[in-house]
Amino acid sequence: MVKGTIKKLMVLTAAAAMMAALSGCSSVATGKRIIRVSHAQSETHPEHLGLLAFKDYVEERLGDKYEVEIFPNEILGSAQKAIELTQTGAIDFVVAGTANLETFAGVYEIFSMPYLFDSEDIYKSIMSDTEYMENIYQSTDEAGFRVVTWYNAGTRNFYAKTPINTPDDLVGKKIRVQQSPASVSMVNAFGAAAAPMGFGEVYTAIQQGVIDGAENNELALTNNKHGEVAKYYTYNKHQMVPDMLVANLKFLEGLSDEEYQVFKEAAAVSTEVEMEEWDKSIEEAKRIATEEMGVEFIDVDVEAFKEKVLPLHEQMLESNPKIADFYAHIQEVNEAAKDAGKGGE
Repeated sequence: MVKGTIKKLMVLTAAAAMMAALSGCSSVATGKRIIRVSHAQSETHPEHLGLLAFKDYVEERLGDKYEVEIFPNEILGSAQKAIELTQTGAIDFVVAGTANLETFAGVYEIFSMPYLFDSEDIYKSIMSDTEYMENIYQSTDEAGFRVVTWYNAGTRNFYAKTPINTPDDLVGKKIRVQQSPASVSMVNAFGAAAAPMGFGEVYTAIQQGVIDGAENNELALTNNKHGEVAKYYTYNKHQMVPDMLVANLKFLEGLSDEEYQVFKEAAAVSTEVEMEEWDKSIEEAKRIATEEMGVEFIDVDVEAFKEKVLPLHEQMLESNPKIADFYAHIQEVNEAAKDAGKGGE
């Protein structure tokens, strides 16, 4: 009992110390404003490397005023908790998935729509259209934060203990999905049983047979070691879902025009670096998964998978009118690419 009480007190003390640190907005020693950035990935992840470029860019130009501190590995809490801290201004920036933003702005649900983009090139071109994306980014202003840039999180695919060569191979399987209604509907439409759960629970759930597989990008196999328990990775390419760098709105609005421009440019630079590092990391992840973990990568007829879930587009448009304009814009780009002979993969 005494040991348990002491342990609880130590945890509470550490938490209190962290919150006290977060409540301060400047370093006493230097007089600089500390910019705190939270994310869920490791120090070797492309997003962390992109954020290091963000830090360097800001400090090279505004180092007399600002110091950027990056907190990886959910040190400041899960994405949802970190978003709440960003809302209040306790931290300044957080990297969050679009599924986490759906509750604050319905338009972000569109990224959970299966087969939204006809190719990765189209996906990247739309996300890189900064002028258009600003309209989406400002949709969370009422919630007290705004997206300032995006990071490539690749293509989401199914992986499992047994091969998935056709949509029929999903029937009856329990598949982990993100805690997003659209993702649940998608997996159920394939004939599988969607199992929403936290990402940290996936390894053990597959290992113990609670679920048969999951869906994510290739880094899940290596960074999170899912390739140890799921030996088949299928390129059905059902979603392309970015991560977003989110900023406290009051912080942004408190910057001078010159400072705001620097932070905006720093965000753009961080995306460039992240995208370059992403391509390298995926190539390396595939090598490790194949050579060291014995994972088999399976290419399939994507159209066969696409046909199973396309009816979800109309259902989502009917239930969430906020995605209609963005959806129409994406379809225009898809069609233009088809006309130019560049659509699809």
